Amino acid sequence: MNNNLESLPQIKNGKFCEVTKGTHQGKMGTISDINRSKSGNITITVTQTNGLRFKTLGRNVQVIEK
Repeated sequence: MNNNLESLPQIKNGKFCEVTKGTHQGKMGTISDINRSKSGNITITVTQTNGLRFKTLGRNVQVIEK
């Protein structure tokens, strides 16, 4: 699986997203930080509306256009 920013063009800082897979499935928030891990995966920090933050993989989120 190609897991780079070119394959995930919708993921940008400030975009609203919903986590569709993984531990945080069903949670929503704003993308606030995008990084590439040592293994090459795109990791993002999602900030929920209540202020709580969590990290997840970019491939686990779907950007929601408001």
